[in-house]
Amino acid sequence: MNYFFSKRAVPNYMVWLLTLLPDYVMKIIDLEKNKELVNYLLFESLIWFFVGIILTAGIQIGLEKFTKNKSVKDKVVYLIPFMIIASVLFNFIFWPIVDALFEYFMNKVSYHGKFATRIFNWLNWIIWFVCYTAFNLYHEVKETKLKNAELDATLKESQLNTLKGQINPHFMFNSLNNIRGLMLEDVNKARNMLTSLSETLRYSLTQNNIDAIALEDELEMVEKYVDISKIQFENRLQFELIVDESSLSIQIPPMLIQMLVENAIKHGISNIKHGGKISVIAKVVNNLLLIKVVNSGTLQSNKRGTQVGIQNIKKRLDLLYDKKATFSLHQEEKNVVATIQIPL
Repeated sequence: MNYFFSKRAVPNYMVWLLTLLPDYVMKIIDLEKNKELVNYLLFESLIWFFVGIILTAGIQIGLEKFTKNKSVKDKVVYLIPFMIIASVLFNFIFWPIVDALFEYFMNKVSYHGKFATRIFNWLNWIIWFVCYTAFNLYHEVKETKLKNAELDATLKESQLNTLKGQINPHFMFNSLNNIRGLMLEDVNKARNMLTSLSETLRYSLTQNNIDAIALEDELEMVEKYVDISKIQFENRLQFELIVDESSLSIQIPPMLIQMLVENAIKHGISNIKHGGKISVIAKVVNNLLLIKVVNSGTLQSNKRGTQVGIQNIKKRLDLLYDKKATFSLHQEEKNVVATIQIPL
């Protein structure tokens, strides 16, 4: 309904007013004192004014529907057949109907339906339509560039925030020392942990260049990160995945769940003497991908160290999903629950 009852509809109303008004003023003046026909023309002008609005809005809605998520180049290609359709409707349906009604009720030939007049009216409408569409495309390109620039900045910020917990000396030395100690007990396990550490660091370094990754791949990296953390926390850290198989191929922003799990370990489990449990839940509900990260602990202790990460997640979701995705963090009994809902 944006092309009928919003600011986007104003240009449509203006152009049809300017297109129809001169013709009907000329017709009414030509009638002089024939009030009955003058009243008819006033009524006819209102009818065709709204028909014109519906015609133009219908083309714009169709163009918007068929070119959704397409490049500007593709939208220009789609615009050409829509212009042809608009021209056919305008010249062979809209104006002939107006002229036929004029001739029927007024018993005279409509000089406004002549070829030259019709071409003038067509050019008046089509030039406006092309200019208006070109302006919208320009505005869209400008907005997309700005959004991509903001998104790149937040992705880099997200990478830096994640790397703070992974590449800083404390994390690196702890992991390597734990792996070194593990080598005295289980060489094969130590080798696997070293591989997991390498893959986790590589994942953090490379995923800032893309906007989305399959949920399955993100969860695989999360498990590797948890495995590394378990060397330090041992039995204090329990982890479980509850994932609907139908959701595994859905694309999500990279490092999204990993950041939540990392915060849950650093600001939740590590503050509990006897440790705790982290659960990652993912499923599709009402055409939404629902992701929950539940960890033992209290929200107050979590909030002290996660505000930057939370703001980063919210901003990335807003930019990627046009503010249709949601993120919340709240306390449920003895657990902290982070919830993300992503539209499909």
